[in-house]
Amino acid sequence: MFNTMKVQNIRKKLQQLGSKDKAKVLRRFFKTGPGEYGEGDVFIGVRVPELRKLLKEYPDITIKEVVQLLSSTIHEERFFALLILVSKYSKGNEAVKKRIYELYLQNTQFINSWDLVDGSAPHIVGAFLMDKSKEPIYRLSKSDNLWERRIAILSTFHFIKHDKYAETLKISKTLLSDEQDLIHKAVGWMLREIGKRHMLTEEIFLKKHYKKMPRTMLRYAIEKFPESKRQKYLKRDYTIRGGELYD
Repeated sequence: MFNTMKVQNIRKKLQQLGSKDKAKVLRRFFKTGPGEYGEGDVFIGVRVPELRKLLKEYPDITIKEVVQLLSSTIHEERFFALLILVSKYSKGNEAVKKRIYELYLQNTQFINSWDLVDGSAPHIVGAFLMDKSKEPIYRLSKSDNLWERRIAILSTFHFIKHDKYAETLKISKTLLSDEQDLIHKAVGWMLREIGKRHMLTEEIFLKKHYKKMPRTMLRYAIEKFPESKRQKYLKRDYTIRGGELYD
C-alpha cells in the first residue's frame, strides 16, 4: 500500500522520538522473545505521552491513512493508529462510529498486544455495542486468537462503567477455563471493576465459580477485598449449600 506524505511524516517523527534504550526495555516488558506472547514485535522506544502529544498535530488525518499505520510491523505506529481511531470515534457521528467499529473488527490481527487492546476495545467496540446486540463480543470470546478474546472481555469495561454487568459475567464464565495468563488477568480485572461498583454482584459470581478459577484470575478479582476475605477465597474456604452462600 502506498504511504501518503502525511503517513511518511508521522513515521519519520516517531523514529526521531524513539530511543534504542527504551526500545530494549519495551521488548523485554512486552515479552517479544521466541515463544512469548509478543514474539517478534518491533519497538522503536516512543513513550505513550509522546504519542498522545503527536496525536494533536494530525487532526485531519484520514481513516485510510490510519489503516496504513495500523498495519505496521512497528508497535508504536499501531498504538498511534488506535489512539487516532479512539479520538475520531469519540468525536464522530453515527456513520463515522460504525465505520471505525467495522474497521476495528476487520483488523484485529494488528491489535495484537494487551496495551493495544486495553486502550481501544472499550472505547470503540464496547461503546458501539452499548445499545446493540452483544453477539459480536460473545463470538470473539470463543475465538482461537488470544487478542480477540481479550478484546471481548475488555470491551465490556464500557458496559461496567454504565452499571451493566451481565455481558462481563457471561464472558467471564466462558473464559474461566482459558489457558492464557493474559486472559486470567483481564477477567479478574473486569470482575474487580464490577466489585468497585456493586460488590454483591461480584461476590455472587465468585462464590459460584471461584473454586475453578485460575489463581491469577482470582487474585486480580479480589485484590481490593479486606485481607481476611481475600484469604478465605484464596484458601477456597467458601461453600454453597442448598442455593445459599456460607462462609
